[in-house]
Amino acid sequence: MGPENFTAMTRLDHNRATAQLAIKAGVTPRDVSGMVIWGNHSPTMVPDTEHALIHCLPAVDVIGDAAWLQGEFCTKVATRGKAIITARGQSSAKSAAHAAIEHVSDWIRGTPSGTWTSMAIRSDGSYGAPEGIVTSFPVVCTGGGYRVVTGLTCSDWVKEKQAATWAELEAERESVQDLL
Repeated sequence: MGPENFTAMTRLDHNRATAQLAIKAGVTPRDVSGMVIWGNHSPTMVPDTEHALIHCLPAVDVIGDAAWLQGEFCTKVATRGKAIITARGQSSAKSAAHAAIEHVSDWIRGTPSGTWTSMAIRSDGSYGAPEGIVTSFPVVCTGGGYRVVTGLTCSDWVKEKQAATWAELEAERESVQDLL
């Protein structure tokens, strides 16, 4: 059994980002595609909308507010779980359970043709991520396997955010290695 048999879920973050775009655009989450979550499930995660589409149009153009996309949107996605606990007094367990079902379903059944999802996997160095860390990438799933979507262009802003989340993951890896 190798690293390709293990994944970590960033689907909840992916779903939250998709939902926030849908709310802002006044559409349903089904109208949003191409969302990417890079990095760690933490406040350093990178909800990248630069490849996202809303009704087949670039989300950046539909939203028309780059400051919101790089500011409030990212903060909302990264802190949504805490906001739900604060508002409801309990966790978003139903959302997490639904995301877990979608994660496994996509992994086993495959992502719909022409789409991808966000999934944390062992890095092979794609997009400059340090090899060996477990980090979120855009992936296409096919019957129990997955492959990283290649060829996406990342802006300097996204690259800067990726570097921060990957540095956090490297620090986590080092702290665990110190325990072994």
